[in-house]
Amino acid sequence: MKKSINIDFAFDNPDIENKKLEQLITGICLKFKQSSYSINIQIVGDEEIHRANKQFLSHDCPTDVISFDLSDDDEKCFDIIVNYQLAQRKAKELGHSVMAELALYITHGLLHNLGFDDLNEADAKKMHQKEDEILQDFGYGIVYNSK
Repeated sequence: MKKSINIDFAFDNPDIENKKLEQLITGICLKFKQSSYSINIQIVGDEEIHRANKQFLSHDCPTDVISFDLSDDDEKCFDIIVNYQLAQRKAKELGHSVMAELALYITHGLLHNLGFDDLNEADAKKMHQKEDEILQDFGYGIVYNSK
């Protein structure tokens, strides 16, 4: 059973607690009974996520998170790109920490890869409730529904 988490930053010394994010990711995997996984998180800025959003999803704008499920039959493999600059702006606007906003983005990306969707109102409500439940469990409080 492989359990691998890799977090890469496109910024020098961002105020991110790597260990807390790893604990969040590990906790989500445990909650959803994932025993073998490789999860790669890239924390980037507006420009890089805009480029990825355009390239992979044909959306010509920056976004908060993009997730890719590269799994095979034996192992879950997820690549997730999150926007640090947007997290900074939203956290300031909403009055919570950048870490809480990043944790929301990572949780959202993981939930997409674990089968949740937010394409209709009912599914979105269910997904956002699960996000806030998870974030509360890890000490971030209610982040999504504070918006």
